[in-house]
Amino acid sequence: MDVDLRPVAKLRESAAARSAVGPLIEAVCTSAADLSRTRVVCDWIQYRGNFREPVACRPVAGDAVEIAVDLRRAGDIDPGAAVKQALAGPAPGLALEDWVPGRESCIWRFNMLYWQALSAWERATGREYEQSLPGGTSDARNTAAAGELILELFRIWDDLAQRRALPDELYVLELGVGNGNQARTWLDEFARLDARHGRDYYRRLRYLMGDYSAHVLERARRAVAHHGDRVSALVVEATRPGITLGFLAGKAFLVYISNVYDNLPTDEVACIGGRMYLVETQAYLGDDDTDAIAAAFGVTRGELTALIDRLLRIGPELLSESAPEHFADPGRAVEFWRSVWQALRLRERYVPLQGLDGYQVSPSLTGEVLRPLVEAQGDVRVHVSNGAVASFTGTLPLLHPYGRVQCHDLFTTGTRQYRTGFYGPGKYDGSVVNWVNGPLLQLVANRRSFGVQFTPFRQRPGSNITTLTAQARD
Repeated sequence: MDVDLRPVAKLRESAAARSAVGPLIEAVCTSAADLSRTRVVCDWIQYRGNFREPVACRPVAGDAVEIAVDLRRAGDIDPGAAVKQALAGPAPGLALEDWVPGRESCIWRFNMLYWQALSAWERATGREYEQSLPGGTSDARNTAAAGELILELFRIWDDLAQRRALPDELYVLELGVGNGNQARTWLDEFARLDARHGRDYYRRLRYLMGDYSAHVLERARRAVAHHGDRVSALVVEATRPGITLGFLAGKAFLVYISNVYDNLPTDEVACIGGRMYLVETQAYLGDDDTDAIAAAFGVTRGELTALIDRLLRIGPELLSESAPEHFADPGRAVEFWRSVWQALRLRERYVPLQGLDGYQVSPSLTGEVLRPLVEAQGDVRVHVSNGAVASFTGTLPLLHPYGRVQCHDLFTTGTRQYRTGFYGPGKYDGSVVNWVNGPLLQLVANRRSFGVQFTPFRQRPGSNITTLTAQARD
């Protein structure tokens, strides 16, 4: 039996976590499991909203199994009963989909619905989505950080102007505009510094705001209305920015991205015993939750799956129109949506990958790019960050030769981190969050002659946010 204790720091900090390990291992040893083909993996799932049970069983191709334990919640369960139930087979409940790779799970349809119908969700909760983030705000909204970035742009533009190489229009792009606070902070600071600088760059500035959600864009547009026609708002599919922003190729001096990549679909791959596996998932509702939701909304268990699928296809407003016998108004349909989301869980299993070259990370990249990240790492499981990779590779061609991407997000910066901690998926209110595989983005950028650096977010020491900066190598 292999035992993998990942939450190294928490084991030292938490007596409860340490005390839970012994009873859980004892429960596994006294179970009916074939210990020669059993792995026990202990994590510390820091997200209070997440998709996992405290103890779960993951089949590993054939008859091997992995017993996954969340040590943060292990003190609240009966170890023997939990291990026995996990080994009995797939978690009981109502399956909402077939087994699929992680990026194809319906959790991403829920994620998409959240941004499409954000105004309805916010009315139901009585708060804007940023208030659901840790601390109630985004770390990236910071005047000092904006000022540093703007002055660096001024330095570049001054140099180009001296060589008569500065374009008439100066493009800056922000992807993932939130409530517009970042754009307003940045533009206000830009105007102030430009007035002091005396180069008239503000008149030539073209600030583009791109976001998937029309509701978010409209709110952001109102926040920067005082900057007039210097600002344009565009609906952009984050994983395919070139479709909408192709006209910007080679022109953007800055692409600013904040808390976008951690919200894009991703697979996970694992190396176990020297073999590569793809993690497949299946979304489901536990039996108790299924019965409670069905009773609350006057539906049968058999009708529930179809109603959830319809919700994901047409949204809460049209759902209430199409099923008034269950949802008297859109608000009631949002209650249904929130109840399902709260109860949503994921089963997992490992499926062999016959070769990394046969796995597609993105349309232009095969799994071969992952090899340096997993070889010689022992047993490790990592995010592929498919959506982030596609977005990043689609953004780099937009840059001016002296341009840069600056991205504030949840990045791992070394593969070893995956051996010592849990990095998603978790739930933020109605959306999905996963840390982004930073070393993978670094490899992808290097292949395209871009350098990538990771630095702590200086304006808030101790924050989990890391700053990625990418620009063409000299």
